[in-house]
Amino acid sequence: MGGRNIAILAVAVILGIIAVLFANAWFSGAEERQAQIAAENQMARIVVAAQPMEFGTALSQENLRMQNFPASSVPQGAFTSLEAALQGGRVALRPIVPGEPVLADKVSGSGGRAVLSANLEEGMRAVAIPVSAVNGVAGFVRPGDIVDVLLTRQIPGDGAGGQDLMTDVIMEGVRVLAIDQVSSESATEPGVGATATVEVDTYGAQRLVLANRLGTLTLALRNVESQEAGQLLTVTARDLGDPGLYIAGQRNQSQPAPQPAYQPPVIYAQSPPQAAPARQSAPSEPVYRGPSMSIIRGTESTEYPVGRLGGR
Repeated sequence: MGGRNIAILAVAVILGIIAVLFANAWFSGAEERQAQIAAENQMARIVVAAQPMEFGTALSQENLRMQNFPASSVPQGAFTSLEAALQGGRVALRPIVPGEPVLADKVSGSGGRAVLSANLEEGMRAVAIPVSAVNGVAGFVRPGDIVDVLLTRQIPGDGAGGQDLMTDVIMEGVRVLAIDQVSSESATEPGVGATATVEVDTYGAQRLVLANRLGTLTLALRNVESQEAGQLLTVTARDLGDPGLYIAGQRNQSQPAPQPAYQPPVIYAQSPPQAAPARQSAPSEPVYRGPSMSIIRGTESTEYPVGRLGGR
C-alpha cells in the first residue's frame, strides 16, 4: 500500500514538471511569435504600464509589460526592454495609466526618488498656502484638483472697522500639487490638511505670498475640465443686502455726542425797515393876553391887539 502511494506521488510530480515545461515553452514561444510578428509588420517592442502607477510608485515586473508599437511612432524616451526600465530602482514621477508607454521623463533615473519638483510644468513654481476645514472646502480638495484662490481682507481707509471686509478672486484655474505631504492623485478620501501646495508662475507666487500676509485665503473647488474665466468682481457687505451705506468716519462711542455748532446771526445787505417817526403837530400860535380891540365888518368880528402908551 505504501509503495502504491509513492508511485502515485512520483507520477504527480512528473506531470507537474511536464506542465511547467510546457508552460514555459508556450510563453517563450508566444514571446518569440510576438517579436516575429513585430518584425514582420515593422513593429517595435516597448515597455508600457500593466497597472495604474501613481507618483512615487516603484517600477516592477508586476506593473510593467512589453507591447508592440508602430516602429515609426515610438515616442522618444521609450524603453525597449524590461531590464532597462527596471535598472537602478526607478520610480514613477507622474501618474501612468495601463497601456501607456513608460518614458524616461516620466520616471526617475537610476537610484532616483520621487520629488515634487518633477511634477511641475516648465516655468512653473510650487507655493504652499495655509488651509483649514473652512477655507479648504472641508478637506475635499485633493492633489490634482483645480481651484480658484480668494482673498478676504479689511477694506482700506481710516474709517473702516473690523467688520468692514472685502473679498477678491486673485487667481483662477490653479492646480493643486499636494495637501500637506500627500502628493498622490490616487488619494481620493477627504482629509483636512494644514497646507495646500499649488502650481503657479513666478508672478502668481509673489501674489500668493503677499495675499497671505494681507488677509485670509480660501480655495474654491472648480470643475477640472472648466477653462472658463469668470468676471472678477470685488464683493463687500453691500453685496450681501446692506442698504448701500458707506464708511465716512468713526467716533468713539464713550465720548458724548458733539453739541450743535454755533450759528452766527444773519446779516442782511440792507437794514430792515424801521418804524416811521411820529408826526409832530405844528406849534400853536401864541395867544395874546394883552389889551385888544374888536372891529366888526358885517358879520365877521376881528380882534386887534392894542399897545400900551409908549410901547410898540
